[in-house]
Amino acid sequence: MASATIKSGYKQTELGVIPEEWDLSTVGREFEVKLGKMLDAEKNIGVPKPYLGNKAVQWNRIDISDLPTVPMSRIDIEKFRLRKGDLLVCEGGEVGRAAIWEAPIDECYYQKALHRLRPLHGFDSRLMVALLRHWSDRGLLANYVTQTSIAHIPREKLVEVPIPVPTPAEQRAIAGALSDVDDLIASLEKLITKKRDLKQAAMQQLLTGKRRLPGFTGQWKVKSLRDASDCLDNVRVPLNEEHRAKMRGDYPYCGANGVLDYVNSYVIDDDIILIAEDGGYFDEYEHRPIAYRMSGKCWVNNHAHILKAKEGFDQGFLFYSLVHKNILSFLASGTRAKLNKSEMWKIEVNLPVALPEQTAIATVLSDMDADIAALEARRDKTRALKQGMMQQLLTGNIRLI
Repeated sequence: MASATIKSGYKQTELGVIPEEWDLSTVGREFEVKLGKMLDAEKNIGVPKPYLGNKAVQWNRIDISDLPTVPMSRIDIEKFRLRKGDLLVCEGGEVGRAAIWEAPIDECYYQKALHRLRPLHGFDSRLMVALLRHWSDRGLLANYVTQTSIAHIPREKLVEVPIPVPTPAEQRAIAGALSDVDDLIASLEKLITKKRDLKQAAMQQLLTGKRRLPGFTGQWKVKSLRDASDCLDNVRVPLNEEHRAKMRGDYPYCGANGVLDYVNSYVIDDDIILIAEDGGYFDEYEHRPIAYRMSGKCWVNNHAHILKAKEGFDQGFLFYSLVHKNILSFLASGTRAKLNKSEMWKIEVNLPVALPEQTAIATVLSDMDADIAALEARRDKTRALKQGMMQQLLTGNIRLI
């Protein structure tokens, strides 16, 4: 079969088709590659110094919030001290994950779980991070990974990885374009975090009556979940092999999922609140909501209680009152923490007597959620755009110069 025609101005290489102006090199020819200090409590001597481990290096950022220390000798200090602009690449874990050290603190070192790369001929380290991310996302480093007890990429393999070498000007242009998108993603992440913090503050004020919305002055009351809601656990799907075979997908602990092509007696087509009933979910209650709201057709397995607000109570207000609520005191102890229905009924919520105020508060919080969701969608769309840009720019399919 005839080979595919290579368009004018491009050439075939082991990396695929790239522009004729680009060279083909290797990581070892373009960078000085050195592993960090071996951590050995019996052999390490000297002055304690802060160092970076594998977990500190994430994609395009380095976490210095809680750096450990290790004794360093004079030779260690000379050999492993980081300079601003050093590129750090994870040897194991998520192999190839990389970030540039921008020297947020004056002095720092790195351990053996990381490769330190310094350009030998001016290769743009920002472009190298983009290439590593591109290869990682597509599994292109697999042939260089050593599979022992822990998958890792040793130095002798990393230096052999082939890389395209655009002209210096084009390297800067590509890196700059991708950096601009990264800056946009980072700004969206920052805005999302701010919006989430504002929503959390609003919840603490509005759901306790410390702050009242304009036009509302009525009393509040404390009600148990038994008083405020009905429990629909009778329509949960039993978890046995017969039922599992007919279900599609799973949703750990809460048990909510998409449309079900199963027996109608278990299909819920309503606005419901789900509260985890058992499992390791409760170990993370501080980090994720204890309640979820589901709308539309779904099935629910028997790891979640199903609640519906009674007449006179707003479903949205009840839901927001339960989000992140500390319910640990209501859990039954045993091999696995469990929220029994009898104990769940004792959980209390504070709410306005007037239903319109409940609804108004829920609407404010729901609008904030919608605002956050829109920003998250924009962030995700921008990430997808970056993926497409990387595919085009890092292969030379689209040229910036």
